[in-house]
Amino acid sequence: MKASGIHTSRSFRSYLSRFTLSKGTQRAASKKEKVYIKGKLIPVFINEYWTSKQRQAHSLHEVSYRACFKPQLPRFFIEELTIPGDTVYDPFSGRGTTIIEASLLGRNSIANDVNPLSAVLARPRIAPPLLSDIADRLQKIPAQPKQMPEIDLSMFYHSDTLAEIVALKEFLNKSPNDPVNAWIRMVATNRLTGHSKGFFSVYTLPPNQAASQSRQRKINLIRKQRPEYRDTHAIILKKSRQLLRDIEDVQLRSLSKVARRAKFLTHDARKTSSIRSSSVHLTVTSPPFLNIVQYAQDNWLRCWFNGLDAEKIGRTITMSSTIERWIDVMSEVFKELYRITKRQGWIVFEVGEVRKGKVRLEECVVEMGLNAGFHCEAIMINSQKFTKTANIWGISNNKRGTNTNRIVIFQKS
Repeated sequence: MKASGIHTSRSFRSYLSRFTLSKGTQRAASKKEKVYIKGKLIPVFINEYWTSKQRQAHSLHEVSYRACFKPQLPRFFIEELTIPGDTVYDPFSGRGTTIIEASLLGRNSIANDVNPLSAVLARPRIAPPLLSDIADRLQKIPAQPKQMPEIDLSMFYHSDTLAEIVALKEFLNKSPNDPVNAWIRMVATNRLTGHSKGFFSVYTLPPNQAASQSRQRKINLIRKQRPEYRDTHAIILKKSRQLLRDIEDVQLRSLSKVARRAKFLTHDARKTSSIRSSSVHLTVTSPPFLNIVQYAQDNWLRCWFNGLDAEKIGRTITMSSTIERWIDVMSEVFKELYRITKRQGWIVFEVGEVRKGKVRLEECVVEMGLNAGFHCEAIMINSQKFTKTANIWGISNNKRGTNTNRIVIFQKS
């Protein structure tokens, strides 16, 4: 009996076992191991299932966001396990990598993230406007605001640049649902701060986290720098051109169709009542790991620009500093995923290697999925050419941090 995509569970395991990269590569078929978890024999497949060069990522993905996986990961599973018209879901959507790949491939999509900035950054990119419309709209935005901001941002921006940012903020707030305005907001949010002339600010931290005002003053002193004028409209147009460079007319029409059906939610992933039971064909996600992210500190400037309360949002985001707490939270997420997944639907749950490989989150994930009622099809480890695969639990290409894609695959049978 065929699943919603091209594979049944048995045929997908066979596919993983026999997998080799595209023609011209020297990689052998997958290395296969096995592990027993809760008395269940779980196959483990190790190979280089995708590389950054194997299938270049679409230009629409090129926005900065903290802790996001490569677009090749969701594309691999969307192509293998679904067909056009199926519904793909990500309960921890982040910058929207899974949702954009699903939309590019003609699938319906549901994105959920308790952080509303996720939708700000993702929604416009599955319904992109024409570059000419963006240019026309930018010409209509005044360069001077009615009033300057209520907070001191002089350590980040030249006074003329800041005036343009405030005027932009005021203009966009008047018609927030306009698709061209939404696109401009998305690009501006992504260009607020960074460490090159492609951003509005003077040299500062990477664009996925904002320095505090006091820290930026210290950075300016150390680097002996002063904010210089940046043409915000020119930067927005340049970045828009980069994001849209891979868009073709046929793809634009296809995106417009799936964008109308796409859903963007801001629920706790454990409680998604607006998603119908047994309606999702495939979930591809990478949840928050065992670390502590200071949301308000990292996002205060982006939240200010978008009229959001960073402190309030930060209090709604569940972060787990212990493995026990992480398991408690994700176990509840799996129960909800079981409810919304179709019969023979799939779950692809990616976790990285954390704490120098001492914490094997994939084993914890297998138990959680089994307890929720899923059947665990496999653990899949995507290893790059420089990664040692002699010991599947010791794969490491860096001394610390997230080193490999470790993916647990479930099916609801």
